[in-house]
Amino acid sequence: MSKISTVNRAAPKRRRKTVSLDRKQARAGWLFVLPFVIGFIIIYAPIIIDSIKYSLGSISVSMGGGFNLKMVGLKNYRNALFVDANFVMTLKSGLKELFIDIPVIVIFSLFMAVLLNQKMFGRAVFRAIFFVPVILCTGLIGEIDSVNSTFNSYLSDTSSSIDTGAGTDAVSEIVSKTDIQWMFQSMKVGTEITTYVVGWMNNIYEIVNRSGVQMLIFLAGLQSISDSIYESCDIDGASAWEAFWKVTIPMVSPMILVNAIYTIIDALTSSTNSVMSYISTVYNGNGMNGSGGHELSSAMSWLYFLLVMVIIAVISGILSLFIFYQRRD
Repeated sequence: MSKISTVNRAAPKRRRKTVSLDRKQARAGWLFVLPFVIGFIIIYAPIIIDSIKYSLGSISVSMGGGFNLKMVGLKNYRNALFVDANFVMTLKSGLKELFIDIPVIVIFSLFMAVLLNQKMFGRAVFRAIFFVPVILCTGLIGEIDSVNSTFNSYLSDTSSSIDTGAGTDAVSEIVSKTDIQWMFQSMKVGTEITTYVVGWMNNIYEIVNRSGVQMLIFLAGLQSISDSIYESCDIDGASAWEAFWKVTIPMVSPMILVNAIYTIIDALTSSTNSVMSYISTVYNGNGMNGSGGHELSSAMSWLYFLLVMVIIAVISGILSLFIFYQRRD
């Protein structure tokens, strides 16, 4: 009996390994992004490395085929900034359009999300209608639409003339009848604000077209707000306007940050962006002196990438000061 008891005492107890919920979620997250990580390492990483080499080098074609890459340092970057004046001018115009489009798209998408979040008949249909332009401008449908230049110019440029049989411009007639410029001038508003607002109205199709994803993000944020918070506001006697600024805006402020960053990236990396179009033109050999297109366009791309990162960091830092995160104790 003594031997059996000593054996039982000496046998170590096996502890069952328990995995915490945070670790399980972390593993699930890594499994979710694993295909992208593998694809990035195998496909995109070599392309990025080659692009950096091209931006720092000069390519010469060999007689027997192939090419030789000679490192020239920051020469291509200096040429992009100080020699090719069109690149800097295109950057300035692109950034000007960006700072105009971001607040318009974010405010419009938030406004429409608040309206579409109301309880009304046919709410799902209205949501689908506002998201249709996003579907129409992606993938194969977007390529077909871009080929049809006449239809695309009609949709994207409201200032173009349309023959309606009466010799009038049906699209711009809406803006001319309201006479926004005259109204703002009579209110003693500056000409810059007048040009800004008129530009919004003439560019309404593109604004609606680029607000679909942001609208969905705002809808998800609005639906996550508990109804009990609004009921408490009603009990305290708060008006709908006060509840909007004191409850809705703080609760969806993280979505405002997300949508602002998404809008910046979407605008700056769009194929129709003026800077992207100019870089493609330089790549095809139609840039400075028609030579060094690949190397110069690579340098321009990296300069543009660094500028985008700086803009995102600055705007994220500014908006983060006003973000409200709800604590769940």
